[in-house]
Amino acid sequence: MRKFPMIRAWMLLSVLWLTACATAATSNTALVKAVVFNDTKAVAEALKAGVDPNTRDEKGNPLLVIALREKSVDVARLLINNDKTDLDATNAAGENALMIASLQGLTPMVKLLIDKEAEVNKKGWAPLHYAATNGHDDIVQLLLDASAYVDAESPNGTTPLMMAARGGHITTCKVLLDGGADVRLKNQLGLTAIDFANQSNQKEIADGLRKRLEQVQQSRPAGK
Repeated sequence: MRKFPMIRAWMLLSVLWLTACATAATSNTALVKAVVFNDTKAVAEALKAGVDPNTRDEKGNPLLVIALREKSVDVARLLINNDKTDLDATNAAGENALMIASLQGLTPMVKLLIDKEAEVNKKGWAPLHYAATNGHDDIVQLLLDASAYVDAESPNGTTPLMMAARGGHITTCKVLLDGGADVRLKNQLGLTAIDFANQSNQKEIADGLRKRLEQVQQSRPAGK
């Protein structure tokens, strides 16, 4: 005879749980919007109220990654300076805050992340790849100065120099070469930076890299 009260209690708990989930989802959506629109006041109030700075949107993007992707630099700075923020948290694509800041050319954010000891040498695709892809010379230099691996390899062995060559970023190629990039390296497809330049019709870069290769070969005889 007590079955019905138990069922009612279970149903009530279910309703309360669903309501709580819906409320949390609504709150999360509002927070993400505040990040996108660089609303530092709303984000600061949420953090003060105990919201986790590592909250993610429905696609798994951490708030800091979202802020940098949208160039919401004030919110990004707020999150970076929060001791509870995981600076190296990644999204579903394996991208972290320093990678996105490097891709977007957000030099002050890159510097701040480095100062806060964000990981410079992420395994696989690294911040240096992202900076080189868009030709952000100042960020490439910042990362190299922070001991980034100049010949960092993506999962298929592609290096930052290859990405810079493909993008037609001649000055970026020079920064990388001056930083010690090895023009002889090949990725898993057997392609060098020269091949990347040729495939993208970047003749000037291909010629320059070829000259650099000749210099390397002359200074380092085969077998040494």
